[in-house]
Amino acid sequence: MMRVSAIPKKVGVLLVNLGSPSAPTNSAVRRFLKEFLWDPRVVNIPRFLWWIILHFLVLPFRPKASTKAYKKIWQKKGSPLIFLSQQLADKVAKKLSSQTCSVYSVMRYGKPSIARQLARFKKNKVDELIVIPLYPQYSSTTTASVYDEVIKYVTRWRHIPSIRFVSDYHQNAIYIEAIACSIEQHWKEHGRNDLLLMSFHGLPEKLTEWGDPYFEQCLCTAELIAKQLSLSSDQWVCVFQSRFGKAKWLQPYCIEVLMALPDQGIKKIDVVCPGFAVDCLETLEEIELANQQIFLDAGGESYRYIPALNDSKKHVELMIDLIKGDAHERL
Repeated sequence: MMRVSAIPKKVGVLLVNLGSPSAPTNSAVRRFLKEFLWDPRVVNIPRFLWWIILHFLVLPFRPKASTKAYKKIWQKKGSPLIFLSQQLADKVAKKLSSQTCSVYSVMRYGKPSIARQLARFKKNKVDELIVIPLYPQYSSTTTASVYDEVIKYVTRWRHIPSIRFVSDYHQNAIYIEAIACSIEQHWKEHGRNDLLLMSFHGLPEKLTEWGDPYFEQCLCTAELIAKQLSLSSDQWVCVFQSRFGKAKWLQPYCIEVLMALPDQGIKKIDVVCPGFAVDCLETLEEIELANQQIFLDAGGESYRYIPALNDSKKHVELMIDLIKGDAHERL
């Protein structure tokens, strides 16, 4: 009887983040915003009307302000979101140290692109594709957009590999523990303020009405972190940042809470953003810099931002857990 040797299984892993301009310049930022804001998952407005608004009201003016913000956080290595995501992927790949499992960092908008890495996977004839959007909480504006982009290319392949798409990990035990440990470590090194503010990216409220689970998942994550830290209800609060436009967004609004806290006698706070896998423009410029000034101007005395998990050891462990698909008891 002829024996057939087993063929090693080739696995391709994509750690997908939002993306960033290639440089802190008006032209680069404009290209990035044009791609990002034209995604129908991001802006839910009829295409013709949005095309007019985008090209005549947004793109002529917003790139200048965004470029100024990017310049504040840009580093020698480039965009923090890009190089921190890459460092995370490199550490995960090194930890797995497998010749049959390749781990890459890609961006939904800009470079390195999903399309380019999928083309490499196709050429290498991967047997399984694992896609992990670096968004702990699912949203149709982010996670679903990654799914759309991946499927758009893979459906053209003659040989479609097995695909595992991680839609969210908002209550993964390792994730919750990692966030809690980062907060505890920060308190150990810098001291603990009166209140912990857990801030998530905001979205239009109507998305929740349409069935997007993002709001509920953010609240669940915040409650699990508070439970892990043994915080009482008056020691933490969950808020939503980055409101844009006149529509009603998820509440409470971060800025409004920051302005009100000092009058309530809470003048020393710590801020963490559990919805961001790595630090980026939104955490480093908006949360750490701009919002800190808003709080201090309102009468606050101490404002400390607790960094994202970035390429920390526990974040690497979380990614490996998601890649392997191990079942862990939920908190």
